[in-house]
Amino acid sequence: MTYDIDQIGGTVAVARMAGVAPPSVTGWRKRGIPPERCPAIERGSEGKATCEQLRPDTPWHRVPDSTWPWHPNGRPLIDVTRQPCLQENRDAA
Repeated sequence: MTYDIDQIGGTVAVARMAGVAPPSVTGWRKRGIPPERCPAIERGSEGKATCEQLRPDTPWHRVPDSTWPWHPNGRPLIDVTRQPCLQENRDAA
């Protein structure tokens, strides 16, 4: 499922938040928002769209950060220890 980009201001607004060109965001409507862009969108939307909402399929971890007031648990990071490709590599070892 892709998050409704229109709920957080539309293509141009999300492109500004993510630091990309609007055509990139248009492509995200089909492919989904890249996980690495989610924190910038969360910050740009002042928490109206959290990383967990934007990409629920990504294993997010939060760390305390006083500069990130939009979420009670702090700044979002991708939990690379829970990424499927890393898990497969661990299981194969």
